[in-house]
Amino acid sequence: MVPEHGPTWVGRTEVDDLAGLQVEPGYRHARLLVTAGGDALGEITVGLRRGVADAVGRAEAVRLQIGPVHARRSVPSSDEPLTVVVPTRRRPEGLLRTVRSVLAGDHPAVTVLVVDHDPADDRTRLAVDALADPRVYYLRDTCRGAAAARNRGLVAATTGIVAFTDDDTEVDPGWARRVAGAFLDPQVAGMTGPVLAARLDLDQERVADLARPRAQFRPRRIALEGTALLPLSRSLLGAGSNMAVRADVARAVGGFDEALGPGGDDAEFLVRLVLGGHVVAHEPAAWVRHHHATDGEQVRALAEARAAGLAGVVTKVLLSAPGRAALLRRVPGALRSTLPLEMPRTALVSGPLRYLWARGRARRSGGRVPPLAVPVGGRHPEPATVWPAHLPGA
Repeated sequence: MVPEHGPTWVGRTEVDDLAGLQVEPGYRHARLLVTAGGDALGEITVGLRRGVADAVGRAEAVRLQIGPVHARRSVPSSDEPLTVVVPTRRRPEGLLRTVRSVLAGDHPAVTVLVVDHDPADDRTRLAVDALADPRVYYLRDTCRGAAAARNRGLVAATTGIVAFTDDDTEVDPGWARRVAGAFLDPQVAGMTGPVLAARLDLDQERVADLARPRAQFRPRRIALEGTALLPLSRSLLGAGSNMAVRADVARAVGGFDEALGPGGDDAEFLVRLVLGGHVVAHEPAAWVRHHHATDGEQVRALAEARAAGLAGVVTKVLLSAPGRAALLRRVPGALRSTLPLEMPRTALVSGPLRYLWARGRARRSGGRVPPLAVPVGGRHPEPATVWPAHLPGA
């Protein structure tokens, strides 16, 4: 990806579109998602002159930044009933944008569970009530954190597939169908998709975007056996703002670790799926757009929290005999891919201590801290505790 300097317009283009691009003249670059019949091939950055990029320049950017486009594939799609869990806290405006994008999709059987964790007031409940849509349910949870909220959603979900996104995203209209389509493969227990920038107008948005792993656009299946590198890298596995699971498998492996914060709970859950002998798929056609923070201090705080969360994941893996063995059997680059150089180093150092403290607090309060485990004798281990006795409404 070519780095952008100055306001960058964000959009989408079909690979065979021969027209030029014209946007507002204040933009210096355009970042375009290149698609082919709904499939995502990759992103390109093109320079703009007075808001204009010609078709020749765009085609050259595709050639240089994505490469040759080979035979088109058939993107898996399904209308199997799907529950979408959206953790939220004190962001009713962003939440409504997310929920409306899910409801505007082309999937005919979607249920949305809004999990308001540790709310300070009733603004989120009132916002959900104002939607007056029978597909949307409001759940209030007294525990704070996205992991606890996702666990609460797993308790309430009644469909076989449960998807997760955040209250600062907008999903593509075809997202839910393509998420469900990934599970047409009976071996797939979890899936992720690309998380793309929604806006890059401001310096803070571009800084926040640089701190996030680059989206991956190659369909793949990740499993413990045959994987050369333990999949701890968020750029390899994906993120909780665009992931889905088979509900029964997610409950069987213990749900999300409530001692891990942003950047950690989702990565660790996916690692635990893989270490447990399950297959995680990545589907490029199921993408979401993420609205980055626009406040510089908030951008720095989020980057530190993600770094600490990833360091907590590594700590948990190293404290577990199965996880430690799986990690040490693979090349040292596993740690480098897990802890990117742009992450704040102080947070990486403090992350292990934060996790150990949070783990003790979560256990004392009845929160879930599921162990890492691997199949024994061809059978998956039973969860360490009964699911999900501690959660409200269980």
